[in-house]
Amino acid sequence: MPPLTSLPRDGVPSPQPTPNAPATDLLTPAHLLICRLAKSRWLHLSWQEQIPWVALGWAQSDMVFIPSGGADLKVTGIDFLKSQNSRLHHTDAYNIKNLVVRRGQVFQLQLSFSRELKAADKLVLHFAIGEKPMKIRETLMSLNPRREQDLSGWQISIVKNSGKECLLSVTSSPRALVGKYTLDVKTGTNIYKPENNAIYLLFNPWCEGDVVFLADEAQRKEYVLNDTGCIYVGSAYSIYSRPWNFGQFEEFILDACMYLLDKSKLKLSNRRDPVVVSRAMSALVNANDDSGVLLGNWSGNYNNGTSPTDWIGSVSILQQYYKTKKPVCYGQCWVFAGVLTTVMRCLGIPSRCVSNFNSAHDTEENLTVDIYLNEFGEKLNWKSLDSVWNFHVWNDVWMKRTDLPVGFDGWQAIDSTPQEQSQGIFQCGPCPLKAIREGDVYLPFDSKFVYAEVNADKVYWVVKKVNGKDKYTRINTETQGIGVNISTKAVGQDKREDITAQYKFPEGSKEERKAMQKASSFIRPSGMTPRASFALSVPVDDVDSKPRVLHEAVSKTGLQLEITNKEALYPGNPLELAITVKTSTPGSWTINLAGSCQLQSYTGKVEASLGYVKETVKLEGKSEMQVPLKIAANTYMKMLASVEDEMLIHITAIAEVQGTDDKLTKETTMTFEYPPITIQMPETAKLNKEFTCAFIFKNKLNMPLDNCKLLVEGLGIFKMSTFDEGDVKPGRIIKSEIICTPTRLGEKKIVAKLTSTQIKGISTEKAITIIE
Repeated sequence: MPPLTSLPRDGVPSPQPTPNAPATDLLTPAHLLICRLAKSRWLHLSWQEQIPWVALGWAQSDMVFIPSGGADLKVTGIDFLKSQNSRLHHTDAYNIKNLVVRRGQVFQLQLSFSRELKAADKLVLHFAIGEKPMKIRETLMSLNPRREQDLSGWQISIVKNSGKECLLSVTSSPRALVGKYTLDVKTGTNIYKPENNAIYLLFNPWCEGDVVFLADEAQRKEYVLNDTGCIYVGSAYSIYSRPWNFGQFEEFILDACMYLLDKSKLKLSNRRDPVVVSRAMSALVNANDDSGVLLGNWSGNYNNGTSPTDWIGSVSILQQYYKTKKPVCYGQCWVFAGVLTTVMRCLGIPSRCVSNFNSAHDTEENLTVDIYLNEFGEKLNWKSLDSVWNFHVWNDVWMKRTDLPVGFDGWQAIDSTPQEQSQGIFQCGPCPLKAIREGDVYLPFDSKFVYAEVNADKVYWVVKKVNGKDKYTRINTETQGIGVNISTKAVGQDKREDITAQYKFPEGSKEERKAMQKASSFIRPSGMTPRASFALSVPVDDVDSKPRVLHEAVSKTGLQLEITNKEALYPGNPLELAITVKTSTPGSWTINLAGSCQLQSYTGKVEASLGYVKETVKLEGKSEMQVPLKIAANTYMKMLASVEDEMLIHITAIAEVQGTDDKLTKETTMTFEYPPITIQMPETAKLNKEFTCAFIFKNKLNMPLDNCKLLVEGLGIFKMSTFDEGDVKPGRIIKSEIICTPTRLGEKKIVAKLTSTQIKGISTEKAITIIE
């Protein structure tokens, strides 16, 4: 066929096919030509080859030439196969309409076309993330099922092509950027954008190629998929669990996490790296630098927000933050850790809450915490720059550390509680647990600070007035009291797992001493001078100026102290305490004993001094004597009601043996005991069928509880509800009921918490199994 050279201005051309060659046999889909002709001009076309064609439709202003094989290929719909994909990707619990998948794992899409897809048809899927997607930055993936895999490591293939439908298989790269992608499909010159075209791509602990890969399925279920749990609080030898609903799958939580990723201002290229992402989230969960999620408050006054002790989970916090885009008031360490666990698990990074008892806040990173006492044994913590928290809660996240030398993969500590700035921002970690354990405190991030939290020594000083000036006497150094009973929830069980051995070698072992010496070589050595900011020019008695490492002195008398409670510590009752003094070597010993009882918050802040005892004790050889310390109820009841924090009982004892250098300090913290909340409900319930859940509390205390509030929540069963119970007198029973309609299958937990003016810490949880 001769080439078409011109078209008359007002005429209609007469096609002249090549003789003896039917157009339907010679045409291929690649010979598509669409020409739009303006009436006022002539169009000249020339071809390098003869192309057979058939004019199937035209108008004077619009001439269309297409192959006789069929109409233009268009996408008419996309089925994201959400049910199938989300089940295989362990994302079926997310309460969101969009498809949520994990990187490095195949998912399928069903495309519907205007006609059957043929071999020569052009088909490209575009996955884009960010404001200006570009292939070179791996923020735009153009996937052609007939071409080799995309340079970004994404893959696509046709699984089944039948009629007007085509089943596609897509595999993202295990290094893909995590976040919210948009999808459109291009066929020839047509572009199809689905109505709900956002796809959420998460980290994948099930994929061996992903740096967050976690091999153990039970651990994946606990650290990624479990949306309930508990956080351990109290004191080192009086530990109890506080139920916490993480709720990473609840409505708006995933979008809140995507908002935080955007707000972090991380380069898109850094969103593939859990090291960078977890560090950024540790900064954004607190509000200090960047109007992040939670505003910390340790003042005891929470009138303008929610008291930290009133939260029972992360859901309402993150939902409120996502709705208002303003920091939520207020948080303390366990709230920060609970929310950060939610964010990490939601994004697909395995995470756990970690409670460190007797946690050192070593402001100068010199591995010592100075504790100042008066002559009665009462703590003077307003003098100290450092502090020892009864407990501090942070997080561990699981990942490979490709940025570090070999051997530091696995659990990494991160902390969103704003304590100290790191690189100018209140953020902490990730820091490898192996680096903390072995003293490799030069490794990023913030390993010196975390190492000190679990390894610092406590140095006790007694402050006495001498000629009108403070005189400081060092009593003793305790090397084994910091970082004890480090706890997390056990995998698949509602019990405490002690993970101290993952953070440190056994105290006093050869390995522990070696790790301490290594750490000390990277940390500024400190002479034994008190570090109260105004004390540096004050006369100091008994100062050991040798640099670390410190060891406790050997006692001549075998002096020991024990602190116990004789009766259960119920609020409203007298506190029946006792200090036992022991000696174990031959001789007659006269011991000056001072002991005090104070109320303090969990951060070690003294709220009230309740009483003290001073006695001279005489012991012979191996013997002991118990000295009672009794505190009347009316001494502490007003203080319990005046602060909004949960109070702890702190007892300190100082013993000095006359005629020797033997001096010893012992301190312990105890928690009040409370009557329980009882949850009454069936062991099983049917999906979408109502059942009744009752909450019962009897005030067994010898005091009224004022302004009682009952907070209850059941993920997948009912949203958080609050019951105002008013004042509950001694002996009174309160009962509240809620009608529940479960919407999800499996084991679910209902959490309840009772707060009052006097008491903040009564909580419980109970499991129920939801069946078809």
